[in-house]
Amino acid sequence: MFLGEYTHSIDQKKRLAIPSKFRTEAGNIVVVTRGLDHCLFVFPHREWQLLAEKLGALPLGQSDARGFSRLMLAGAMEVSVDKLGRIIIPDYLKEYAELEKQVVVAGLFNRMEIWDSSTWEEYKTKSEKDAGNMAERLGDIGV
Repeated sequence: MFLGEYTHSIDQKKRLAIPSKFRTEAGNIVVVTRGLDHCLFVFPHREWQLLAEKLGALPLGQSDARGFSRLMLAGAMEVSVDKLGRIIIPDYLKEYAELEKQVVVAGLFNRMEIWDSSTWEEYKTKSEKDAGNMAERLGDIGV
């Protein structure tokens, strides 16, 4: 399980260290793809397989289903975790998430998210201010 937030740097070779607490759970191969809110999603291979099967089963006739599948599947790349626990962030994903040198790796149960550190701080501040309203809306659906 991935929990917490960790600040790391992307080096000049586009390598990013996975937090040491996440490495065992992540495994040797992860899938990095476009996430929502201008971050990247990182899934262990087994979790990616589950999500990809669900996305592949979405109805082709539905515009939102096609668009979301394209965003997630066409943007995905399998990357190896090296012996030092680092992954390479492909250029197109680095550009999508507007990642600079300092990033935050956030653990969200079955996936990690990679955020530019300034974007993360802005998002977190906004979310913290709206936490009560979010909780109320989630309560309406049984969470």
